[in-house]
Amino acid sequence: MQNAVTYFPGHRTLFEEKYLEGKAEGEARGEARGVLRVLEVRDLVITDAVRERIVTCSDLTLLNDWLDRAGTVERAEDLFSTGPGSPAAEQTPQDRQPRS
Repeated sequence: MQNAVTYFPGHRTLFEEKYLEGKAEGEARGEARGVLRVLEVRDLVITDAVRERIVTCSDLTLLNDWLDRAGTVERAEDLFSTGPGSPAAEQTPQDRQPRS
């Protein structure tokens, strides 16, 4: 039987990789719940398509952008707008960096 080492930071073991994947997935789920909650509190209509797009997103930077914008959009669908004049189009790549 092989010994399993549970101390893994920096060792790139299977345990570490799975732990980090789970952590990222949990963070994404939390951000998605936050986006949906802000939209719900603002009494905006959230279609099934919008809900699905939010809850299936795993990009933390994008979810952070959506969370920031959820408090100001007029419609839930506007979270995804990137045309001229939309808040997403006005951000620079540096503005889109994840918060620490």
